[in-house]
Amino acid sequence: MIPRETINQIFETARIEDVVSEFVTLKKRGSNLVGVCPFHKEKTPSFNVNPARNIFKCFGCGKAGDSVRFIMEHEHYSFQEALRYLAKKYGIKIEEHEQTPEELAAQNERERMFNINSFAQKYFYDTMMSTDEGQSVGLAYFHERGFRDAIINKFQLGYCPNNGNAFTEFATKNGYDKDLLIKVGLTGSYEDRLYDRYQGRVIFPIHNLTGKVIGFGGRILTKEKTKAKYVNSPESEIYNKSQTLYGIFFAKNEISRLDNCILVEGYADVLSMHQAGIENVVASSGTSLTTEQIRMISRYTKNITILYDGDAAGIHAALRGTNMILEEGMNVRIVVLPPDDDPDTFVQNNPIEYVTKYLTDNAKDFIGFKTNLLLKDAQNDPIKRASVIKDIVETIAVIPDPIYRATYIKECSRTLEMPEQTLTNEVNKILRAKYRKQLGINTGQDTSYLSYQSFQSYQETQQHQETQDTTPIGYYQEQELVKLLLTHGSETLDIEGKDDDNNDIVYTTTIASLIVDDLKNDGLLFRDPTHKKIFDAFDQGLDADKLPTAQDFTSSEDQDVAVLAANLLSTQYRLDDWRRHRIVVKTEDDVLKQTVITSILRFKDMVIEDRRSALVKELQSCTDPDDQLVILHKMKKLDDIRSRINHDLGIVITK
Repeated sequence: MIPRETINQIFETARIEDVVSEFVTLKKRGSNLVGVCPFHKEKTPSFNVNPARNIFKCFGCGKAGDSVRFIMEHEHYSFQEALRYLAKKYGIKIEEHEQTPEELAAQNERERMFNINSFAQKYFYDTMMSTDEGQSVGLAYFHERGFRDAIINKFQLGYCPNNGNAFTEFATKNGYDKDLLIKVGLTGSYEDRLYDRYQGRVIFPIHNLTGKVIGFGGRILTKEKTKAKYVNSPESEIYNKSQTLYGIFFAKNEISRLDNCILVEGYADVLSMHQAGIENVVASSGTSLTTEQIRMISRYTKNITILYDGDAAGIHAALRGTNMILEEGMNVRIVVLPPDDDPDTFVQNNPIEYVTKYLTDNAKDFIGFKTNLLLKDAQNDPIKRASVIKDIVETIAVIPDPIYRATYIKECSRTLEMPEQTLTNEVNKILRAKYRKQLGINTGQDTSYLSYQSFQSYQETQQHQETQDTTPIGYYQEQELVKLLLTHGSETLDIEGKDDDNNDIVYTTTIASLIVDDLKNDGLLFRDPTHKKIFDAFDQGLDADKLPTAQDFTSSEDQDVAVLAANLLSTQYRLDDWRRHRIVVKTEDDVLKQTVITSILRFKDMVIEDRRSALVKELQSCTDPDDQLVILHKMKKLDDIRSRINHDLGIVITK
């Protein structure tokens, strides 16, 4: 376990803007930073980073927290794993006590998977660099492919000996569990015999965004037709190929810097381009391009250049990926290589100056690409030509932004020599059919009223209705008081009151004391468990004469507390400096005392209303006259109290 003093050091050292910028491109907005949220699909940035409070908050999906919470959410780490990641990032040494057998047995499975993969990667690398078989077979293969030692070291390439179970035996002798070796795909089992899944193959480790090895790709070096050319890790707790891009860890900074991502198909394509100095390159990691992979790229850039083989299969893959990229609101350009070339051979066989010029000169937007490609076959055949136009119009229709759609329609009209209005009508027809399907409208109904804007409004209404919940009475009043405790708890106010002789006095108190003591004196407790945890922490802090800080809550191991605190401490709005316009705007600080007292009164009013509603129900079911009088008396007392509260609030009761 990590000692508490080390945990505190990690929290104090980790800066939220440093941590988040490893995964999200952030831009300055006022005193905060904003970017596209990595946790949900969005086009307009709603992800907010507050360096002053050291927290993040997405105003789209609601996720919030500090640096540790961000790593936990983004990498699906446990609390301890996230702490270790940040400790490594900031060079903080963790001195843990020796773990007991029970603690080792209970160690998180995900962490053990990462450990096994890291162990395997080092084994494969050392085998290739230090053994006769590794050097003569594995290293020789990479050298023959033109890869220098620098790129081999950078991508941590390796070789698994062609010896049945050499790796598995070595791993089990070092204490690694055979069942977990099988689960992560390093070891296979046949008739109770274990064997190395990658035996006799060169190894391409696959890294996640933080650089941890999450899987492997193994290429066979013989021409045996009975064996697959590539063997990849199976899906596991840490590896999902549809959510993984090969090379993303090594490319993400350059993608962000150049505001463009070059997308290729294979491991060797990535290695060759990185070796040539073109580092904003990733591959779809042995699978067809997926929506999740596109969204991963969108964290760093909105621009993708597809660079696939010049053969029919490569062109088909580029066409398939185009629609998916456009549908995610991204910009896409396509470069077709000369026949018989792939990115690997093209880069290795040509000077880098020629490669970069070729990429620049031959990058086409999807209209130019599809038009040149498809019209070659159509030529003077009007039916084929109509089919080509229809195909391009269907691609335009997937673009979510209406302005970009209109721009592409205009370009398509010019290129294909078609009336712009005709193309617009066709796009609208496709959109109406799509919206009609999603709205569940019968084909016979009139849908001319449907538009992109009306469909968006419908979606927003549906989402609003779906998120309507049965919020407990007083929940928001509790939350307002908790927010005041978090933001102003240690600040002091001068309060007018009475002494024991009923003389007017002014005393100074903290806002935490004013809220906590006032509610406790009236026997009022928060109902929401997370609100109550924060309230109790301030109560205990008052007893110990040491009030907790906001960071104590945003850094809490209790996820509910940490997320709530980050939510309440975040705002997506910024008050402009109206004083320079000679306009005076009161801030919360200007009316703090009034805000605190009003919030306390509103909470009490809500509690009284709830209690009165319960008495009304009790009265309706009561048949005994004496009991009815008692209930009515209680209701009268509550009404009197509520009347005084609302008088102080300036509210007139009309019922």
